[in-house]
Amino acid sequence: MKDPLGDLLARFARTHGPFTAARAAERFGLGTAVTDGALHRLAAAGRTVQGEFHPAGIGQEWCDATVLRRLRRRSLAALRQELEPVEPAALASFLPQWQHFGSSSLRGIDGLARAVEQLQGAPVPASALEKLILPSRVRGYTPAMLDELTTTGEVVWAGAGALPGKDGWLSLYPADSAPLLLPAPHPLELSALHESLLTTLNGGYGLFFRQIADQVRATTHPDCSDQQLADALWELAWSGRLTNDTLAPLRSLLGSGRTAGSTAHRARRNVPRGRYGSLTAAARPASRTGPPTVSGRWSLLPPREPEPTHRAHALARTLLDRHGVVTRGAVQAEGVEGGFSATYRILAAFEDSGQARRGYVVEGLGAAQFAMDGAVDRLRAAATARDRRDPGTAPQALVLAAADPANAYGAALPWPESPDGAGHKPGRKAGALVVLVDGELTLYMERGGKSLLAWPSDPESPALLAAAEALAAAARAGTLGTVTVERTNGVSALTSPLGRTLEAAGFLATPRGLRLRA
Repeated sequence: MKDPLGDLLARFARTHGPFTAARAAERFGLGTAVTDGALHRLAAAGRTVQGEFHPAGIGQEWCDATVLRRLRRRSLAALRQELEPVEPAALASFLPQWQHFGSSSLRGIDGLARAVEQLQGAPVPASALEKLILPSRVRGYTPAMLDELTTTGEVVWAGAGALPGKDGWLSLYPADSAPLLLPAPHPLELSALHESLLTTLNGGYGLFFRQIADQVRATTHPDCSDQQLADALWELAWSGRLTNDTLAPLRSLLGSGRTAGSTAHRARRNVPRGRYGSLTAAARPASRTGPPTVSGRWSLLPPREPEPTHRAHALARTLLDRHGVVTRGAVQAEGVEGGFSATYRILAAFEDSGQARRGYVVEGLGAAQFAMDGAVDRLRAAATARDRRDPGTAPQALVLAAADPANAYGAALPWPESPDGAGHKPGRKAGALVVLVDGELTLYMERGGKSLLAWPSDPESPALLAAAEALAAAARAGTLGTVTVERTNGVSALTSPLGRTLEAAGFLATPRGLRLRA
């Protein structure tokens, strides 16, 4: 069907930017109502688009679809050019601030809920969760606060793989987003006992350990002991199949082994040893509800959202919220399903819709970086603060778990080269710690504290002394347990130049090395 008026207006749209119906009507001496009707017909055919395009907000406008795409591409290109890249250390300074590390802005249950929202889906060592990660973000944090969120069903925890000893990787999720962000369960060779436990919990509700044990023994395993059932429950929990309505059994499990290496992160006892504190769990009288390591109600984790597109969009939003600036390294460090290429497509769509900005934000990390607008401003502010810091002021030192999402090294940023003769490389390992001084990686402590790497190696460096003092302060606060450093940069701590710096920070010389008690 011929439409001369439509063709005339389509040609006008192709040769102009956004325009109002009144402007087009005036150009051709037509009535506004007639022009508006013709433009709506073009929009139905996909030839024009209606919307508010002018920055000043002059009302509804019309634009040719091809012209609009061209304008959008040029606008995005101009925005990318406006992003002046900052040095990598600025990102390492910005990320803890972005995640409220050491901030007083997050308090109480609401503050904890926000911290969980930002951490959701990020696997962290279970032994570091309530010793280093949550207390560093939420002022006045107590375990009862997290239990309040889990028992009311607002937060779900999930295992993300077992670690040697009593420890494992753990992730937290707000309950409404858990189906969108939960990964597939970790591989586990399911035994008949595992299958029986899963069948028992298949009703969709939570059961206490004794209820589970009674059903399993009544159906498939009449001779199964409490300990065998408890071990099987935790194997399923660490593999990402089961959860509990409280973290009390996890705390009991982490505290049930006092031998070296039982957990990745150690801290001093919160409860003093009692008269009968030396009794082992096996020697204590059996509880009517089962061992303390399996208290609370156990249930299956919620089923995953079946639509992969919905999961991918939720994950991309979470990554932007957690990192502020999403890079290839940050995505790879989290083990995202499909890798960076899958996330890139979603982030590119976010850029087209104005939800993110792509550009060369941080030097040396490539052009495929996506940032939230507010994050770019705060990143630049962190870079400016670093550049303008008075040399006479004391440097700012932060102690983080190496696997903390607030640590940019080993994720968005590469690890620096190991000092000569160190013999090993740093990594985002459970139990390891990093000390950042004004965004620069200054100390890396291996699990257990026996080995320490330092950058720079100059023992007179103010940054190094600040890092050693921060490490000593964390140990005295009870978050690290007793630390005994045996080697620094590959040589004996007792004879190394760095040893003098540690002694100045409060470490004491012992036959084994430099020790600091909690």
